[in-house]
Amino acid sequence: MVLQEHKSLRDEHTFGIQASARFFIEITREEDVIPVLSSLHADHQPLLFLGDGSNILFTDNFPGTVIRLNTKGISVAGQDEEFISVRVAAGEIWDDVVAYCVQMGWGGIENLSLIPGRTGASPIQNIGAYGVELKEVLQEVEAVHWATHEKRIFSRDDCRFGYRESVFQNKLRGQYLITSVTLRLEKRPTLQLGYGSVKLELDRSGILSPTIQDVRDVICRIRRNKLPDPSVAGNAGSFFRNPVIRVDQLQKLKNQYPDIVSYADPNGVKLAAAWLIDQCNWKGKRSGDAGVHQEQPLVLVNYGNATGQEILTLASMIRQSVYVRFGILLEPEVNIL
Repeated sequence: MVLQEHKSLRDEHTFGIQASARFFIEITREEDVIPVLSSLHADHQPLLFLGDGSNILFTDNFPGTVIRLNTKGISVAGQDEEFISVRVAAGEIWDDVVAYCVQMGWGGIENLSLIPGRTGASPIQNIGAYGVELKEVLQEVEAVHWATHEKRIFSRDDCRFGYRESVFQNKLRGQYLITSVTLRLEKRPTLQLGYGSVKLELDRSGILSPTIQDVRDVICRIRRNKLPDPSVAGNAGSFFRNPVIRVDQLQKLKNQYPDIVSYADPNGVKLAAAWLIDQCNWKGKRSGDAGVHQEQPLVLVNYGNATGQEILTLASMIRQSVYVRFGILLEPEVNIL
């Protein structure tokens, strides 16, 4: 365990915003989690559990303690003829886990390649990409309650997953520190190629019988071409969620905007937020060092020295313009502090 005071957070999150934490603790051993939480609870400080900070925007300094789990470990928790259960420590880099599982021939998360962040953060947002969500492969989550220090195992149903959300993001927000995630993967993988750009890129590459490695390679290539590298231009990936609306609402919008991009969703119809933003001419727009990416309008960018407030102001202007034109209020996917 390492404790630092007045720690700069600029290099600790992908937006690269200048902010600091009153205290910053890095935990490298799972057995240290409860002792650390016990000592902090007595101080009644605000707590923030930070992974790689790939889904957060700081608009001010953090007045309490930031905790980062840097625990490591990937192990087999059980298996049968069809499936294998893989327990992953919360501190493992998510894409390293994907790469390892693909290399082992275990299928189910290859479509989630190159999503930034650590494994412990993956259930909180129910990460998803290219037609796959974490909830489809998650078996259980191990976590510690920060106030009572009790360990708890959450089943997939306990996590109450929704589109880019879970119980950890609403009812139990800020109450649990996730220490490990167990995934249920396929030994004989079933490929998910329904997302148009993946199949198109495979066809362009002349790959007629793709493996999970082929799918991973293609998705990594697509993401690198479409999304900015946070080390070059600070960002947190998609800033807004794709809105879900009723079917009758979509029909009314189609009458006015025949080319509107939509996808089927269990709760209605999901609209492409990037298309909505693009139609409002935000792509590539910039105000000082705060801007909208020139290729992917869902991504807001810190080009150097933007403040969190400047990024937030830009986001508010985008939300307002989309609402005025389409009557749809975009919701942030990024956690704003």
